[in-house]
Amino acid sequence: MDRIGAQAALAQLSGWQVVDGRDAIRKVFEFTDFNQAWGFMSRVAVKAEAMNHHPEWFNVWNKVDITLATHDAGGVTGLDVELAGFMDAITS
Repeated sequence: MDRIGAQAALAQLSGWQVVDGRDAIRKVFEFTDFNQAWGFMSRVAVKAEAMNHHPEWFNVWNKVDITLATHDAGGVTGLDVELAGFMDAITS
């Protein structure tokens, strides 16, 4: 997969940010409680596994902090945009 860069990815996504010092994008999703956050993570895990493309993430109670980059490409690719778009779609 070809690297497109974080700035190009942001043009296609809403609410995502560039990670300082990396070619990566980040977004924090907030839910009403842990159960909703865990459900979101479960849905993303199934999609990520099907794509063979896995996020970096951190969960505390109702928040899920996600960073996306394609390690093999050394930065953001279309896979990251696709996974980010899926996350946005299931939370809208």
